Amino acid sequence: MSETAAKAPGAPAPTGDANRWKALVFIALAQLMVVLDATIVNIALPSAQTDLGISDGNRQWVVTAYALAFGGLLLFGGRIADLWGRKNAFVVGLIGFALASALGGAATSGAMMFGARALQGVFGALLAPAALSLLAVMFTDAKERAKAFGIYGAIAGGGGAVGFILGGVLTEYMDWRWTFFVNIPFAIVAALGAYFVIREPEGGRNRNPLDIPGVLLSTLGLVALVYGFTRAESDGWGDSVTVGMFVASAVLLIAFVVTEAKVKAPLLPLRVITDRNRGGIYLSLGIAIIAMFGTFLFLTYYLQIVKGFTPIKTGFAFMPMIVGMMVGSTQIGTRLMTRLPARMLMAPGFLVAAVGMLLMTQLEIGSSYASTILPAMLLLGLGMGTAFMPAMSLATLGVEPRDAGVASAMVNTSQQVGGAIGTALLNTIAASATTSYIKDHIGSAASKSQQQLVALEGQVHGYTNAIWFAVGMLVLAAVIVGTLVNAGRPDTTAVASGEGAEEELAVPVVAH
Repeated sequence: MSETAAKAPGAPAPTGDANRWKALVFIALAQLMVVLDATIVNIALPSAQTDLGISDGNRQWVVTAYALAFGGLLLFGGRIADLWGRKNAFVVGLIGFALASALGGAATSGAMMFGARALQGVFGALLAPAALSLLAVMFTDAKERAKAFGIYGAIAGGGGAVGFILGGVLTEYMDWRWTFFVNIPFAIVAALGAYFVIREPEGGRNRNPLDIPGVLLSTLGLVALVYGFTRAESDGWGDSVTVGMFVASAVLLIAFVVTEAKVKAPLLPLRVITDRNRGGIYLSLGIAIIAMFGTFLFLTYYLQIVKGFTPIKTGFAFMPMIVGMMVGSTQIGTRLMTRLPARMLMAPGFLVAAVGMLLMTQLEIGSSYASTILPAMLLLGLGMGTAFMPAMSLATLGVEPRDAGVASAMVNTSQQVGGAIGTALLNTIAASATTSYIKDHIGSAASKSQQQLVALEGQVHGYTNAIWFAVGMLVLAAVIVGTLVNAGRPDTTAVASGEGAEEELAVPVVAH
């Protein structure tokens, strides 16, 4: 970090960071806005589709346009934050996100809505890595950092579920357009607060010229990858365009890695991802997110379609998971992060979450919310909150200040790609199992009510099959952590900023 010697607990804070706790409020508010937006729009989608006359075939672009822009531009956004300064990128990202949200709320056609969502993704890709790298350079004391990222982690983990509640309330009692307009006050308050409160440490910018070939290759490669998985969900894995997207993505990303190894000022210095701790974090987080995103989707469908919950009731049904995440992140993770090696929190955290998933594999049409879903959600939230806390903390371990933005972007990228993979892969597994179940159990002479019952049983059977896969993903994430992540217990060792410092550091610097 720039002024980044980690101080001993209780020592005076660096003068440049005097407002760091106030800054955390505005950074966390911005993160809440971005995470809320990921789920709040899903709740409003049916109403928006009807009002704007969007066809069933095109409605996926409300989600896909955002995912492609956000996932494809994250590395570029992280590099821009390193170049412009993280505070500047953060404020610009907030203002742009607010304007794009206003455009979405005022949309009069499907095309206008798709464009607004893509713009939200563009500015989100600038905002997210800037926010995380700001925290990384502002909180330099191990114990303070643990508290700051515990709060940040709880918001990042639980905000999506809050989106279900807020989306349900706004859609049911006001209008779907308010799921966009609600971002504007969030963004204005966060931007004003950031402008007046944040004082970014000096000397942390990367003023090297932009690696244009790297920008093009990474953006096109990630867009092709995310679109390939999105396409697989709707058109199947054997679809020629789907296969073409995966092949193009592999070629482009391999070319990107080769380019980054050769150019003088790479977009993504390979030293950021070849460190075993950071590499292990990026990989394990991406795999864990595969499990989480798919499960969010299945539970939403299960509660609304099978159990008949309203959107608002569904949102509140996710509350135990939010509580679990907050306890895991702010209490367990924060209190133990400075006492235990990260793997001793992350691996057990992923395994506890896997136990929660395991309970969900027992779902049936008549399953009780209180006896099955509630304890499963508590365990899932508790485990993921405990694991996310040290994961975010280690994501920029030993990274140079000039690389903080792009290292933070890598965490977002692993989560975004993991989310796209999780939604497509688990949906495909569920759909296949459902089709197979219905084919085997429905008879030509079955009454209409029996057919409806078999159809519901088939859906639940599909969900539980996919959730078994999610259990395996979480166990795999725990194995990766145990194998690759070997950083010791954070202590008062000084944070070096030299290029060779990565292997020597025990003090985590954080991103999400």
